[in-house]
Amino acid sequence: MALHLADTVGAWVAGSRSPEGEALLRFAAPDVLLSDDVALRVMRNCALTRLSEIDDIHLGSCTTPGSVIVPAALTLGAWVGPRSGDALAGAVLAGYEAVVRLGRALDGANILYRGIWPTYVAAPFGVAAATARLLELDACRTAHALALALALAAPGVGRQSGGTMSRWLAMGHAARSGIVAARAAARGFTADLGMLEGEFFPSVYGVTPRIDVFTDGLGNRDCIASVSHKPWCAARQTMAAAQGLREILDNGVAAAGIAAINAQVLPPTLKMVNHGIVSGERSSHLTSLPYQLACIALARESMLEIAQAPASVSEEIRAFMAKVNVQADESLMQHFPSVWPARVAVETAAGREDRLVLYIPGDPERPFGEREARAKFERAVAPLVGNAHADRLWRASIDAVNEHASPAALLNEVESSFQPATIRS
Repeated sequence: MALHLADTVGAWVAGSRSPEGEALLRFAAPDVLLSDDVALRVMRNCALTRLSEIDDIHLGSCTTPGSVIVPAALTLGAWVGPRSGDALAGAVLAGYEAVVRLGRALDGANILYRGIWPTYVAAPFGVAAATARLLELDACRTAHALALALALAAPGVGRQSGGTMSRWLAMGHAARSGIVAARAAARGFTADLGMLEGEFFPSVYGVTPRIDVFTDGLGNRDCIASVSHKPWCAARQTMAAAQGLREILDNGVAAAGIAAINAQVLPPTLKMVNHGIVSGERSSHLTSLPYQLACIALARESMLEIAQAPASVSEEIRAFMAKVNVQADESLMQHFPSVWPARVAVETAAGREDRLVLYIPGDPERPFGEREARAKFERAVAPLVGNAHADRLWRASIDAVNEHASPAALLNEVESSFQPATIRS
């Protein structure tokens, strides 16, 4: 758990220094400074973390639990007063369980491509679970908190793009709804306890939750163990193919000698990743597989840069993108949704080299240890806040779930890394 917490803190800090993060901080600053409502602070902190696109991800549910659970638990833990690291750990585990289990029950990896954002639906539910744990609600009030969180959830945010899109602001407010739900339940408000099993989801979302999937293994294993770390900043749907090209290049194939690349991806992801880029539009760069492959080949050092929205790209990058052909491969669906594979074939004058990639570094099958997690953290955070502050943040994050640790101390370290000009605007 400590590595997931530290990884999320790195995403949180990095997100705050992106152009989108700075815009969000300026927007939220008056409300956060003038109000003591912890829910507003949770909204800001969760939005900053999720927009980073280096937060962790659970593939089978297509949810990103760390981005909403860790900032919410830390922020609320500091607000409610003295709580041990054990209490924080319990809240984080409860939140991860709730987000992942709801995402899996709703078939998140498939409904995403219908326009339903699984993390957006699950965020209130997960944050309510974590909040209920920190507020020490009994079973009855916890159940009503979770039911109210489901009532406050929404399916998606539409199609958005550009540096001022409200996607991340909406995600922050989804997390805020989880705080509201738990605090309301703590004061005696009730909700429909049959929402998940009843007709609400089929009639409103067109999705029938799988209760057997929701409860599978409950109490016997922790969902957090099946959550992946992202090794660089991009849409996870592009990463298996990018990892395949990386391995081919590392095996001795020169980027300059590549004549063509054929990337085969999961059919549901084809439309999402098979496109070019729009100058200055970050999301188009993060989701474009041709662009991501060009960066792996020619600008690997840029892969952990959070901004990733250059005003222009080099002719060399564009020429490499033109060599990429992306196709759907139905045979890859045998692994989906718990695995997001890709197949890459590179053609050179010497012949053809292929790679089928099922797992990438950071997946549970190729897990990050402390060395890999810290290396990612330092590459993402140290250039923004300096080596000394990055080291303090790392150590405080790793220690946060220890028995005598203070959530408030870590929260102060994180928020002190925000640009002063943006939080006073």
